[in-house]
Amino acid sequence: MGQIAVEKNVGGIEGLCVITPAVHGDSRGYFMETYNENDMKEAGINIVFVQDNQSMSTKGVLRGLHFQKQFPQTKLVRAIKGSVFDVAVDLRSGSKTFGKWFGVELSEENKKQFLIPRGFAHGFLVLSDTAEFCYKCDDFYHANDEGGLAWNDPEIGIDWAGFGVKGEYDGTANANGYTLADGTPLNLSDKDQKWSGIKNTFKF
Repeated sequence: MGQIAVEKNVGGIEGLCVITPAVHGDSRGYFMETYNENDMKEAGINIVFVQDNQSMSTKGVLRGLHFQKQFPQTKLVRAIKGSVFDVAVDLRSGSKTFGKWFGVELSEENKKQFLIPRGFAHGFLVLSDTAEFCYKCDDFYHANDEGGLAWNDPEIGIDWAGFGVKGEYDGTANANGYTLADGTPLNLSDKDQKWSGIKNTFKF
């Protein structure tokens, strides 16, 4: 017990949590518990996770912003290799912070985890040469239920520039002309470049 430190309601947004595990290291390396149900319950987090996912992405890849509409998911995410800027946007229509975002750097060095409740759009930008990203979900993937939100919607105003993104907004989610500070082109899927801004997106 007591193997995690939990910062709740980060960015003033109810439900978002940054979790830092205790890391036990010596000359051989380190050990940590990446998930402990008892510690989570002790912190007031009662979630049953049913699916684990893992992805690998290269520098400049931006995945998101995603959610499931009829089968929303709570996600517990972390980077096990490399570094990402991870972002959640509140899409809960009854929330006092609807449309507000919060972002945190997750890396293999800081070992932080980001807990994102149901009702949020989620995405991340890869900052390192490659990144391996893991996340636990409390509902299964449902084909044809995916929704999305334009990553660069100025009404939301996510500070991608603070992590080196340069480019001119053309009124769409198109990534053409966007790069990281070192010139690496921003890399989004065709689908992620077609999502609408918050005025026209799905709301929970």
